Amino acid sequence: MHRRTFIKGIAATSLITFSATSSSAKNVPETDKTQQVLSGNEFFLEIGYTPVNLTGEPSIATTVNRQLAGPTLVWQEGEVVTLHVTNHLKKSTSIHWHGIILPTHMDGVPGLSFEGIAPGETFTYHFKVQQHGTYWYHSHSDFQEQTGLYGAIVIKPKKKEPFSYDREYTILLSDWSDEKPSTIFKKLKQESHYYNVSRRTLGDFFDEVKTKGFGSAFSDRKMWNEMRMSDRDISDVTGYTYTYLMNGTPASNQFRAQFKKGERIRLRFINASAMTFFDIRIPGLEMKVIAADGNHVKPVNVDEFRIGVAETYDVIVQPRSQKAYAIFAQSIDRSGYALGALTPHTSMDAKAPQMDPRPVLTHVDMGMSMDMSSGGGMKCSSGMMMPNKNKMKSMKFAKMEAHHFPITKLPMKRGVETDMVAPSPQYRLDDPGVGLRNNGRRVLTYADLKNRYSTANFRKPDREIILHLTGNMERFMWSINGIKYADAKPLIFHYGECIRVTFINDTMMNHPMHLHGMWSNLETGDDNRLVRKHTVNVQPGAKISYRVIVDARGRWAFHCHMLYHMAGMFREVRVL
Repeated sequence: MHRRTFIKGIAATSLITFSATSSSAKNVPETDKTQQVLSGNEFFLEIGYTPVNLTGEPSIATTVNRQLAGPTLVWQEGEVVTLHVTNHLKKSTSIHWHGIILPTHMDGVPGLSFEGIAPGETFTYHFKVQQHGTYWYHSHSDFQEQTGLYGAIVIKPKKKEPFSYDREYTILLSDWSDEKPSTIFKKLKQESHYYNVSRRTLGDFFDEVKTKGFGSAFSDRKMWNEMRMSDRDISDVTGYTYTYLMNGTPASNQFRAQFKKGERIRLRFINASAMTFFDIRIPGLEMKVIAADGNHVKPVNVDEFRIGVAETYDVIVQPRSQKAYAIFAQSIDRSGYALGALTPHTSMDAKAPQMDPRPVLTHVDMGMSMDMSSGGGMKCSSGMMMPNKNKMKSMKFAKMEAHHFPITKLPMKRGVETDMVAPSPQYRLDDPGVGLRNNGRRVLTYADLKNRYSTANFRKPDREIILHLTGNMERFMWSINGIKYADAKPLIFHYGECIRVTFINDTMMNHPMHLHGMWSNLETGDDNRLVRKHTVNVQPGAKISYRVIVDARGRWAFHCHMLYHMAGMFREVRVL
């Protein structure tokens, strides 16, 4: 392929523009002319290699219908859809319909629900659509998700929704690297901090002396050094190699969503990235959050929200001025951003606001009590253990622990697979997370999410499973209860029971946990408003819980959705 074949500096991902393959495109999300929207009951999806140029250098993406991102699929709740997926790759592939409730053999996870789609073969997915809202699809094979195999799903509801809007757009966020995913993974295994360009410097120490005093600054630095950890270790993979995309385009080639003054615009946000959390705001506009992971929530007004890998949020905004507003999605580590424009005219671009300062981890993110000073505690592989002086729990969520359920005993291993333990993990649902605390803006938290409909009659748990999310940062090893997937036995769920799953994050990284095939009903301290989600983020050093009604037989995947964590932080769930 000659260099002149590539369009330098822009997203050469929409190489071919398609029209809908089946029924009318009425009431489908609006999009720009380069995006493909397919609606109806029968779909033909072709997986193959496509040349792209997102960084100024030519590369090859793994795409659906020669597009990055893949086409947006529009379904209707209550109808049956048929999707013929043909593999033109040199290796096996798959598509998993993320968050979609369907039979296990249609879930698209090689080795669990089917054997995968071999080169040159076509696999037909066929199932009834039992829900509505904003979802997405992606490969569950190898690292193909990182190289472009993902797309949005919009499911139209049977009944009128309890809010109104004039037009809608889907905003799909992702991270792209010209490096091969296997190369990224190899570098992380060799040096877990390889992509971290925000490490502590001597200048940082002197700045801390000015604000904290020498004794406190020295004590903090000594603690981190003894634990062989960094308080700047926010993301495993950063803008050092990533280019952040919005609907398949980099910030230099803005995605544009058009509006007329006074219109109410619905924006469906999807985080389809491999490893990146995004903090999203539209400077000058208030966002009304109306749905989380496809499910309606009681509307809440915010200025900003964090979206974990694989999560979705729907918001409504109402521009009052005839200007271009920036749809600004900065990475959690502030190493880059994706950018789009909400604009009255497609010739107008938006100006990106200044990025926030790079975040610094605190004792809270290490699993210490909220008010602990530098004398507080974390146990790590160096053998150091500083005492935990504060045993108080967050009273707002402590009542979730007042119930006593049978606890399923699971094997727990401490050793080479783990290098740290959170000594006092707390429910921190009202904590927006590192980099967003006290930033002067109204930031969404899980505590703000309330089911729009009453869950007062929702079943109480029959038993509880406690899962520790564990890892060894130096060796870039990830596990659950200190045991990697290859050495783990399946989790056994019994059909018809209600299980409370409690996560304790013993690491300093966020972990968005995704259970296939069943809903995760997030406990936020209000049993009357349990929030239904398919992906729940567990903050560093924190604990969180949700209830699962076990209503789907078969073999299901249960894993962290950070792509390079997934190999170890993964379990098979068998519903008997």
